[in-house]
Amino acid sequence: MKRLAAVALVVVICGTFLSPCSGWTRDPLPVEPDENSRIDEQYDHEARLFLFLYSLKGNGEVDYITGRKVEEHVRSSYGNPVYYTQPYPLFYWWNHTMWNDPEQDGVNGNEKVYQENIDFDVTRYKPCTFNGQPC
Repeated sequence: MKRLAAVALVVVICGTFLSPCSGWTRDPLPVEPDENSRIDEQYDHEARLFLFLYSLKGNGEVDYITGRKVEEHVRSSYGNPVYYTQPYPLFYWWNHTMWNDPEQDGVNGNEKVYQENIDFDVTRYKPCTFNGQPC
C-alpha cells in the first residue's frame, strides 16, 4: 500500500512539473481596450461575429481584436446597418494568440487558448486594392 502511495505521489509531482502551465508560457490576456483605441469595425457574415479592431500602441496597427456574437442585425431608417451583439466577446486575438471565452463574461482568467501563433488577416474583410488603388 505504501508503494502504491509513493508511486501515485511521484506521478502527481512529475505531472505537475512536466505539464505545460499557461501562466508560465504566455502573458495573460489584457482586458478589452477602451473605445478610444478602436481603429476599425468589421462584420463577419460567415461567422456572425462583429469584430472590433484596436491599436493598443496607438500607432494605427491592429494588435488586439475582439469578436462578439451577433444576435440580430437590421437596417436603420437611414439604411445603415445596426448590430445587436452580446455584451462581451466570444473571441479575443492578441499577441499572435486567439482566445475563446465560451462564458462570454469578459476577461477574468477563464479564457482558453483557441489557437497560438496565428496572425489576423484583415484583408479577408477588406480587399487590399480596388481598381489598382489601395483601400
